[in-house]
Formats: sequence, structure tokens, C-alpha cells
Amino acid sequence: MIVANSIKTAQFLIESRLTDAARGNPQACYDLGIAYSCGTGGVDIDLIEAHKWFNLAALAGSEEGQALRGEIAEEMTAREIAEAQRQARAWLNATGARNAA
Repeated sequence: MIVANSIKTAQFLIESRLTDAARGNPQACYDLGIAYSCGTGGVDIDLIEAHKWFNLAALAGSEEGQALRGEIAEEMTAREIAEAQRQARAWLNATGARNAA
């Protein structure tokens, strides 16, 4: 029961951050980057997703997002970085969340 509640709480956290990110909230993008880089919030560690979210946070003006995007990039191949950037562009195009981009 406790595990099920933890999973539901983690899913709610991710879903609420996705909703806020779609509205162009840089803190929500940063939070998603943290979740995917550390595996918090019940998500698997995924450096491509983490880079994507830190990139979106940086584009919206987050200095922390910019710094962590650089740190994550050091652990990625050029192909992975290119994929993360492609996914970030796709997110911007799909959501219209282009505040600073």
C-alpha cells in the first residue's frame, strides 16, 4: 500500500510539472531535469530526457538549468545530445511554450 501511494504521488508530481512546463514555467522544466537526471519522482534515469528539460529550463532563463545541462552533456555522446536537442525543439513546437526561445 505504501509503495502504491508513493508511485501515485510521484506520478502526480511528474504530471503537474509537465503541465507547468507546457505553460513555459522554467522551474517546472528544471524540476523535470532533476527527476530524470537523478531518478527522483519515480522516473528512470534518462540523460537524454534530463538534458532536454535542462535545455528547456535554460531557454526560459534558468541559470541553474543552463549549468546542469552542461554537466549532463559531459556524460553524453554527441548523438545523445543531438537527440535531446531535437526532443526539446519538438516539445517547444508541440506546446508553444516558447517564452524565451
